[in-house]
Amino acid sequence: MGSLFRSEEMTLAQLFLQSETAYVCVSELGELGVVQFRDLNPDVNAFQRKFVNEVRRCEEMERKLRFIEKEIKKDGIPMLDTGDNPDAPAPREMIDLEATFERLENEMKEVNTNAEALKRNFLELTELKHILRKTQVFFDEAAFLQSAQMHDQPRQDEAQTLLGEEVSQAGIPALKLGFVAGVILRERIPAFERLLWRACRGNVFLKFAEIETPLEDPVTGDQVNKCVFIIFFQGEQLKTRVKKICEGFRATLYPCPETPAERREMAIGVMTRIEDLNTVLGQTQDHRHRVLVAAAKNIKVWFIKVQKIKAIYHTLNFCNLDVTQKCLIAECWCPISELEKIQLALRRGTERSGAAVPSILNRMSTKESPPTFNRTNKFTAAFQALVDSYGVASYREVNPAPFAIISFPFIFAVMFGDAGHGIVMALFGLWMVIKEKSLIAQKSTNEIWNTFFGGRYIILLMGLFSIYTGLIYNDFYSKSVNIFGSAWQSNYTLEDIEAHKVLQLCPNRINCTNLAKEPIHMDYRGYPYPFGMDPIWAISVNRITYTNSYKMKMSIIIGVAQMLFGVMLSIWNHRYFKEPLNIIAEFIPEMIFLNSIFGYLCVLCIYKWSVWPGDDAACAPSILLGLINMFLFKYEDYDDENIVCNQKTMFRSQQALQTLLVILAVLSAMVLLLVKPLYLRREHNKKLAIRSIADAVESAPEVTGEDVQIHDAQSRSSADPSPSGHGMDGEEFDFGDLFVYQCIHTIEFCLGCISHTASYLRLWALSLAHGQLSEVLWTMVLHMGFIFDSYAGAFVLFAVFAAWAMLTIGILLVMEGLSAFLHTLRLHWVEFQSKFYHGSGYAFLPFSFEVILDQAQASDHEVH
Repeated sequence: MGSLFRSEEMTLAQLFLQSETAYVCVSELGELGVVQFRDLNPDVNAFQRKFVNEVRRCEEMERKLRFIEKEIKKDGIPMLDTGDNPDAPAPREMIDLEATFERLENEMKEVNTNAEALKRNFLELTELKHILRKTQVFFDEAAFLQSAQMHDQPRQDEAQTLLGEEVSQAGIPALKLGFVAGVILRERIPAFERLLWRACRGNVFLKFAEIETPLEDPVTGDQVNKCVFIIFFQGEQLKTRVKKICEGFRATLYPCPETPAERREMAIGVMTRIEDLNTVLGQTQDHRHRVLVAAAKNIKVWFIKVQKIKAIYHTLNFCNLDVTQKCLIAECWCPISELEKIQLALRRGTERSGAAVPSILNRMSTKESPPTFNRTNKFTAAFQALVDSYGVASYREVNPAPFAIISFPFIFAVMFGDAGHGIVMALFGLWMVIKEKSLIAQKSTNEIWNTFFGGRYIILLMGLFSIYTGLIYNDFYSKSVNIFGSAWQSNYTLEDIEAHKVLQLCPNRINCTNLAKEPIHMDYRGYPYPFGMDPIWAISVNRITYTNSYKMKMSIIIGVAQMLFGVMLSIWNHRYFKEPLNIIAEFIPEMIFLNSIFGYLCVLCIYKWSVWPGDDAACAPSILLGLINMFLFKYEDYDDENIVCNQKTMFRSQQALQTLLVILAVLSAMVLLLVKPLYLRREHNKKLAIRSIADAVESAPEVTGEDVQIHDAQSRSSADPSPSGHGMDGEEFDFGDLFVYQCIHTIEFCLGCISHTASYLRLWALSLAHGQLSEVLWTMVLHMGFIFDSYAGAFVLFAVFAAWAMLTIGILLVMEGLSAFLHTLRLHWVEFQSKFYHGSGYAFLPFSFEVILDQAQASDHEVH
């Protein structure tokens, strides 16, 4: 299984890069994507690093590209994405890119400024055009009313001034009415009218009319609805007040001539200017469109180039300069298997840059734990992600992912066992697998869909395994299928079946009778149903009792088997990390403890299934009571005839065997608790004794000169190089802490075996819940479509089937499937992986252009 079973073997390497070749070499390593650089300047501020100016220039280019991209999207121009992955441009090409982006940005800003100014002038002229038209209508209506009043004598009084003849008799000249005209947003008209009335105390006359065509805002580009208004007033004071109110409501006032001839002349001039502006605006838009279309062809490639340049300089900031200021020194983690490819990449970088001095890669030794790198493909990536969500594996620790490929969908299927639902789930997963290339090309930004698509192989396997367990349970949308013919037959007559609602089938080889107490042949054919559960149980009244017993024992057996496998995997960790003490003091007692109690429990389940046939089923002892009596040391004599058969032990030597197993379990727990800390304390005391002897020899006078010095050196070499008070790994030895840790581990393991075994009963519980929910949907929904005998039943069945299908997908497939998925995840994280998996490592994050571009694309989707 190679690196899938364990993470890749890593090494720390030191790179010596010439200043003129560093950029190209890092670019080649970014294309390769198997090197993780370490920051050699962790205490240096990001703004004080050597290449901070280059990073800033890249960020400025990104800002300009985002501005151009925004303008392209605003015009709805498609951006060409050919899928090309250009190489990182040379440093000298960065100046050309900056100049190109600067020219495009300035050109777009100038075009936008000119277009905005032209649109503003166009808006003003359009509003003035509507004002001249609407005010002409106002004045025409006023002239018509005035002429009508002159010919209407009864309304003569209404044509008089407000003060009538008193004003003229008093010698006061009549005031001339003034007016202002303008445009205001339609939604501001009611408030505008109320404020005019209150502020001017009703001494103004407001007339407004709506502009039928929405106008374009020159700044935002939105369509807005406006109205033309004209206000009549008397006196300069009211004129000033009206203008201030118009200014407060952001109404635009325009000059409006008083005579019709002047208004017509102005309208002609306005129309002429509008036509000229339309021509100029069209030319401006055409020029803008041409510029953006040309930019849209290259903007994706530009983004890739700039992001690569930025990533390279950001990585170069991790490096140190040597004393000559001509060489960059970098440190990186890389897989040992990729060293040759890294050397070739450095050689290509040196050749591309034209340097005479080659770049040097030097492997370093370190005590620092390397990062964890598990190679994955599109099939194993989802399973590895499930494991890493719990915790990244420690370096070279056994990786649970390859085992989860089988165990995860199988345990899910045990809880989700229905062949019909499994077919739907498998078809959905198969569709995503077949269409994966086209679906990936769509680059969906929907997070929920991306989650499902990322786990398409998990969904496919979960569906296939659910079909298998559904056939084992003989469950197809809660109905059983009689494929091979039932292993049971009925010896009852038709009259007996019609007369009795419940009848019992006899599994015994002898003593079977009918309702008349007459001896009959047994109802069991003598051979089991070939595959899965017999369909006769589908119509049995004690079906749940039977399936509960079967699924409960099956859950315990599956759970103990998986936990036992997890403990067995721990020996691979102990052997690889050269920890023989852990094998003796942890692995062996853990295996003995787990098998003495729970392994033995599984053996009893299988033994009970195998030994007691239908004739003696009533004499089968209770496993639960037997397990309780095992720890109470309470047994009944196997040969005592006065004891009920189901209260006896299962076999004669069971008492002795169970007593031995309990003693082994207790002893293994004591070994697990005491052996390791006591052994480590003994070794530590030995090292202290050796060190004290070495110190005594060192302080003794030199009697034989050179011989004593040689002896002293040998004593030093045999002693522990760590300072006094340190343990085997160079860490300070504290027996109290070690003993407490071992106590916690022992208690956690022993109690965990009990709680984890009980936790696997969720397999039975969720399987029962899934089956009952499926049966409820069949009985209360789909079954309603079969109660009609007429042709109307077809239409009713169509509607009922639609409702049943939606509920099945929504509740059983999605909600119940998610519930089973989460329970499966918990069983793997807690019950299985806790037996061997520490998950205390950190992930290998290589410098890869592919990863960087994917992350940039994902962040762009989140922003938009």
